Amino acid sequence: MKLAKTYDPKEIEDRLYKKWEENGYFHAEVDKRKKPFTIVMPPPNITGKLHMGHALDNTMQDILIRFKRMQGYEALWQPGTDHAAIATEVKVTNALKEKGIDKAEIGREAFLDYCWKWREEYGRTIIGQLKKLGSSADWERERFTMDEGCSRAVEEVFVRLYEKGYIYKGSRIINWCPKCQTSLSDAEVEHVDQDGFFWHINYPVKGEKGRFVEIATTRPETLLGDTAVAVNPDDKRYKDIVGKTLLLPLTDREIPVIADSYVDKEFGTGCVKITPAHDPNDFEVGKRHDLEEINILNDDGTMNDKCGKYAGMDRYEARKAMVDDLDRLGLLVKVVPHTHAVGTHDRCHTTVEPMVKPQWFVRMKEMGEAALRAGQEGEVSFVPDNYIKTYEHWLSGIRDWCISRQLWWGHRIPAYYCDDCGEMVVQRGGAPEVCPKCGGKHFTQDPDTLDTWFSSALWPFETLGWPDETEDYKYFYPTDVLVTGYDIIFFWVIRMVFSAIEQTGKVPFHHVLIHGLVRDDKGRKMSKSLGNGIDPLEVIDKYGADALRLTLMTGNAPGNDMRFYWERVQNSRNFANKVWNASRFIQMNLDGCSLYDPKPEDFRTEDRAIVSLVNTLVKDVTDNMEKYELGVAVGKVYDFIWDEFCDWYIEMVKPRIYAKDTDPASANAALFTLKNVLSIALKLLHPYMPFITEEIFTSMNPQIDTIMTSGWPVYEEDAYDAEAEEIYGRAKEIVKGMRALRKDMNVPNSKKASLFIVSTNKKVASVLSENKDLYAGLCAAADVTVKADNKGIDEKSVSFVIADATCFVPLNELVDMDKERERLLKEEKRLSGELKRSESMLGNKRFLEKAPAEKVAEEKDKLARYTQMMEDVRKRLSELMA
Repeated sequence: MKLAKTYDPKEIEDRLYKKWEENGYFHAEVDKRKKPFTIVMPPPNITGKLHMGHALDNTMQDILIRFKRMQGYEALWQPGTDHAAIATEVKVTNALKEKGIDKAEIGREAFLDYCWKWREEYGRTIIGQLKKLGSSADWERERFTMDEGCSRAVEEVFVRLYEKGYIYKGSRIINWCPKCQTSLSDAEVEHVDQDGFFWHINYPVKGEKGRFVEIATTRPETLLGDTAVAVNPDDKRYKDIVGKTLLLPLTDREIPVIADSYVDKEFGTGCVKITPAHDPNDFEVGKRHDLEEINILNDDGTMNDKCGKYAGMDRYEARKAMVDDLDRLGLLVKVVPHTHAVGTHDRCHTTVEPMVKPQWFVRMKEMGEAALRAGQEGEVSFVPDNYIKTYEHWLSGIRDWCISRQLWWGHRIPAYYCDDCGEMVVQRGGAPEVCPKCGGKHFTQDPDTLDTWFSSALWPFETLGWPDETEDYKYFYPTDVLVTGYDIIFFWVIRMVFSAIEQTGKVPFHHVLIHGLVRDDKGRKMSKSLGNGIDPLEVIDKYGADALRLTLMTGNAPGNDMRFYWERVQNSRNFANKVWNASRFIQMNLDGCSLYDPKPEDFRTEDRAIVSLVNTLVKDVTDNMEKYELGVAVGKVYDFIWDEFCDWYIEMVKPRIYAKDTDPASANAALFTLKNVLSIALKLLHPYMPFITEEIFTSMNPQIDTIMTSGWPVYEEDAYDAEAEEIYGRAKEIVKGMRALRKDMNVPNSKKASLFIVSTNKKVASVLSENKDLYAGLCAAADVTVKADNKGIDEKSVSFVIADATCFVPLNELVDMDKERERLLKEEKRLSGELKRSESMLGNKRFLEKAPAEKVAEEKDKLARYTQMMEDVRKRLSELMA
C-alpha cells in the first residue's frame, strides 16, 4: 500500500486501532519463555470524561508498554474503571430527580438497579475516549472495581483485617460532609484558605461576679457543644481558675476549667474552648479528661434538638443569631478578621464538619510502618526521587483510616447484626444462618459502604485473580511501574503499598513515575470555573492523536507541571507532516527498485555517518526510556529525524538517488540506508506516535504485519563509526558557514561561486578534498579547491572559519560589486538617520523622565541594534573598497 499524498490522521487512526484490536496485539498471556512487564492503569471513574490529565497519564503508560512490548517482554497493561462511589451516587440521584423520582422513596435496591443501568449506559464512555488516544491496554482483561472478582477480593481483605484486629468500629471524630451526608477520609478533605473572623467571647466564672475567661473561636456556633475550657498548666495567669466552673453562655450548663499541655499559652488569650464532638484536637483532650461528647449538628448541617431556640437553623444562620445574642448580653468582646485554612470536601467543595460518629476504621500503625520501610529500603522508588519525602511525610503522621461511607453505591460492609439480640458478625459470603450468641436466624446488614479507595487500593493484585493463586497473579505480579499524578500519592499510592504488603507480602510495584498537571498557557490549573479546560478529543479531531501525544511529552520532565499551547500542537502536527513527506519521498524513489545488500565499498561517508548516528541514538533513547526520561528521549528522536535525517542526510543523497541510471550501486546504497535508518527511527518514535509510525512502517515493509512486534532496535558496537561522523560533521559545518554567508549577503543559492578551503592540517585537507561531493552541492559551489595556504585566492574574498580550516569565497562571484556598494551606501545613510534620531531621544532628559520604562528600554534596544548594523555595513563597505 502506497502512502497517500498528504498525512490525514482521521483517515488512518480509527482504521489502525481497529486492526490492532482485531489482531489481539494488546493482549498479554502467561508465557514463561518471556519476562513479564506489567502496568496497572489507574482506573478512571465511570462518571469521568477524558481530560488533559488522563491524556498525559495514559500517554505515558502507553509509551512504556509499547516500548517494553517491542523489547520482547510479555507486556500487560491492565485496564479498568472505578465505581466512584460519591460521584456516581450524586449523578444518579440528580438524574432521578429530573424524572421526579426520590431516592429515599424508591429504597436501596431499586436505587442500586438504577446505578447499574447508569454504569452500563455511560460507564464506559471514557474507555472509548482512551482508545481514541491510542491506548494499547489489554481490553480483553478490562475490570471494574465492583465486578464479581474485585468484590470478592474486597470482602476477603475486610474480613482478614477485621479478624486480625486491624478493622474496628468505634465512635471517633471524623470528617463529615453535610451536603453529601457521608463521612470522608482525611485524603478527601481539601484545605482552602478562607476569610473569616475570630470571635472573642467572655465566659463568666461561676460565683465570681464580673470575672470572665475570654476565649476566641472561628466557629461560635459550636459553643453549644463545649464541655470545658482548657488552659496550659504552666500558664501562671490562670493557675487560680483551674478546677473552677464557668457558666456556658446561651445555655443553662456549667463547664469546668481544665489544664492541658495541648494549649499554646502564647496563642490568643491562652484559653481554649473544648468541644470534643466537633474538633479532632478537642476530641483527644476530651478523652484525656473524660469529658462528655455533645453533638450539636444534624447530618445536613442544621442545629439539632440539643440547641434550644437555635434548633433547626442552618449552622451559619445559627452562627449569626448566636453572635447577635452574645453581643446583646454583653459577652461579645470583639471580632477580629482572620484568614485560616478551612477543610472542604474535594468533590462538592462544601465546608466539612468534624463530628463524632460511629464509623468503621482501619488501624494504620503496623501497616503504615511496613509501607514506610518499603520506601526507605528502596523496595518502592519514586521518579523523581524527591517524592519519597512526600510519601514518608504522609506515612509518618498517618491516622487511623475511616473507611465507612453513608452511601448506597459501593461495596457494602460485610457486617451483620442479629435482629433479636444485636450481636454483630463479620464474615464472608453473606449473613450467617444462625446467631452465635442467641440462635436467632434474622440478620440486618450494616447499611454503610466502603470508601472507594479501600477497593482501588487492591487494584494491582485483585485484577490478576487474587485472592486465588492464579497463573496470571503468579506471573504478572508484582507489577513494574505505576504512572500517576503527584496529587494522589496519599489517596492511592500509599494505600496500595500498605494493602499489598499486608495481603500479598510484596510491594504492588517497584517504581512510581510521577507526572505533574497540565495547565493552560498562563500556568493556571484547568477547571470548569475558569472555563480554560481543553478537551483532548477536540485536539485529536483537529490535529490527530499523535500530535497530541507528542505535544504532551515534548519537554515533559517527571513531576513537573507543563503548560498547554496550541502552537505546540501545530508544531507536533508539522513534525508529523515532515516524517510523512520524507517517508513518501523515500517510498516514491524505491518504487520500481529492487533493493539489494550493498557491498561495503558502495557505502559512502554520509551513509556510514547516518548509520553510526542512528545507532548512538538507539543507545541514548533506550537508556533514557529505561530511566523514565520520556521527554528527553523523544526530544532526541525528534531532533534526529527533523535535523540529521531530513534536513541533512536526505539532502546529501538526493544527487545520488537521481543518478541511479549512471551509478546504480551508489543509488542502491543510499536508498538501502534511507530505508533502514527510517525504519529504526520509526521504531524509536512508535511509542510516542503509534499511528503514523504504524502506517509508514507497514507501508514500506508490507511483509511485516505491525511495527508493534517488529522488535526494538539494539545498539551495535560495530556500527559506530567515529571517522565517518567526523567527516560528516565537518561537511555540515562548511554548508552551515556558506549558508550563513549567503544569508548575510542576501545571495541566493542559484548564484554559484567558487569555494576555497585552506588547512595546514594535512589529514583534514585530505579528508575535505576526498569528500567534496558531500558538501559542494549543498553549498551551491561552482567548484571546490582545498589548499594548504591562501596563495592565488582573490584578496577581495569573504571568509568563515571551521575547525582546522578557513573557507574563502571570492566576493565578485557572489555579488555585483558596484550594485552591492551602492546598496550598502544607501543602507549606511538610512542607519545614520536612525542612529541620530535614537541618540537624540535618549539624550533628551525630558523623554527619559516622562516616558514609560518600557518605551525607554525599547529605544535603547533599537540604538544597540542600529549600532551593530552600522558596524556590519561599514565592515562590508571597507571590504568592497579595499
